[in-house]
Amino acid sequence: QHYFTVLFGHEGQKPLELRCEDEVDGDEWVEAIHQASYSDILIEREVLMQKYIHLVQIVETEKVAANQLRHQLEDQDTEIERLKSEIVALNKTKEKMRPYQGNQEDEDPDIKKIKKVQSFMRGWLCRRKWKTIVQDYICSPHAESMRKRNQIVFNMVEAESEYVHQLYILVNCFLRPLRMAASSKKPPISHDDVSSIFLNSETIMFLHEIFHQGLKARIANWPTLILADLFDILLPMLNIYQEFVRNHQYSLQVLANCKQNRDFDKLLKQYEANPACEGRMLETFLTYPMFQIPRYIITLHELLAHTPHEHVERKSLEFAKSKLEELSRVMHDEVSDTENIRKNLAIERTIVEGCDILLDTSQTFIRQGSLIQVPSVERGKLSKVRLGSLSLKKEGERQCFLFTKHFLICTRSSGGKLHLLKTGGVLSLMECTLVEETEVN
Repeated sequence: QHYFTVLFGHEGQKPLELRCEDEVDGDEWVEAIHQASYSDILIEREVLMQKYIHLVQIVETEKVAANQLRHQLEDQDTEIERLKSEIVALNKTKEKMRPYQGNQEDEDPDIKKIKKVQSFMRGWLCRRKWKTIVQDYICSPHAESMRKRNQIVFNMVEAESEYVHQLYILVNCFLRPLRMAASSKKPPISHDDVSSIFLNSETIMFLHEIFHQGLKARIANWPTLILADLFDILLPMLNIYQEFVRNHQYSLQVLANCKQNRDFDKLLKQYEANPACEGRMLETFLTYPMFQIPRYIITLHELLAHTPHEHVERKSLEFAKSKLEELSRVMHDEVSDTENIRKNLAIERTIVEGCDILLDTSQTFIRQGSLIQVPSVERGKLSKVRLGSLSLKKEGERQCFLFTKHFLICTRSSGGKLHLLKTGGVLSLMECTLVEETEVN
C-alpha cells in the first residue's frame, strides 16, 4: 500500500489522504501534482508583469522622443517658410534690376522658333539612340536567356501551386476522412492501415505550403528573383521524402488489401467521387510525391542552363541541385533494395516448401517464366553433363525463377501451387560457366 497526503495552503480545506495500488502510479501522481503548482503560475505572471512594465516605460520614452522630434519639425517648417519668402523677395529685386531683358526676348520670335526646332531635334536624336540600344538588347542572347530563365521560374511556381493543391486533396479528401472513419464504432479501416497508406503525407503538404508561399513572395518582388535561399530551407527537410518513397509500394499493397473489405471499398469510392478529385483514384494522388524530387532536379538543371556563371545565385543553385541528385540516388537505391526484398519474399511465399536462399538480401531477382524442360537424351552432347534426376524421358513444363545467385525450377500442381523439384530444384550460379553452342546442328 502506498499513501500520500495533499495539504492545502488556505483554511477551510481539509488535507486529502490518498492511496495507490502500486509505487509507480503513486510517484506519477505526486509528480503530476508538483507540475500543477499554482505558485509557478504566479511566478510566471510576475515575470510577465515586469516585462510589461518595462515595455510601458519604453513606450513612454518613445512618446517623449516623438514629441521632441515633432517640435523640431515644426521649427524647421517655419524656417523653410521664412527662407522661401526671402528667395521670393530676392527674385523680385533681380527682376527690377533687369527690366529690359524679357522684352528683348519677346521682341525676337525667330530665335524662339530656332530654339524650338533645336529642342525637337535633340529629343528625336535621344529617343532614336535609346530605341536602338533597347532593340539591340532585346535581340541579344543575354536577354533571350533571361526571358527563358524567368519563364522557367514562372512555370515552377505554377507547378508548385498545382502540386500543393494535389496534396491538399490527398490530405483533406482522403487522409482526414479515413482517420475519422477509423475512429468510428464500426471502423472499415484501422488506424495502423491509415498510417501505412498515408505515411508523412500531411507533413509533406505543410512543407510545400511553406515553400509555395516563399515562391509567391519572391515573384512579388520581380524582376528581382532570389531563389537559392528557399532551396536552402527546403533541403534539410526533404529527408521525409525518403520514408514516403520507401513506403510507397507497401502503402499500395495495404490499400489493395483494404479494398477487399466491401465497406471500405464503398467508402473509398464515395471519396473518389468528390468533384475535387476530377475522377482520379487514391492511388494516383499517392504517386504524385514520387515524381517531385526529379521534377526539382530538372527545373534546377534548366535554370542553371540560363544562369550566367558570374550570377550571384549560381553556386547556391548548383549546391541545391547536387544535394537533390544525391538524395534522389539514395531514394532510388533504397526503393530498389526494398522492392527486390519484397519481390523475393512474394516468390518465397508462393512456393509451398519455402526457399531459404530467397531470404538473402543480396539475392536480386532478374526474371521468371515458364520453360519446357527437354529430355537430355535428345540433345546429344548435353547428355554427358545432364544433372541426374533432371534428365527426362519426355518434355515437361517448369516454372523457372532466375536470380543473381541461384536458378529455381518449380512444378505447378493441379491446384496452381508451386513446388520445388526435390532434386535439382535449386541450382547455384556462384561457380558456373555458360557455354553457348556455335554449331548449327
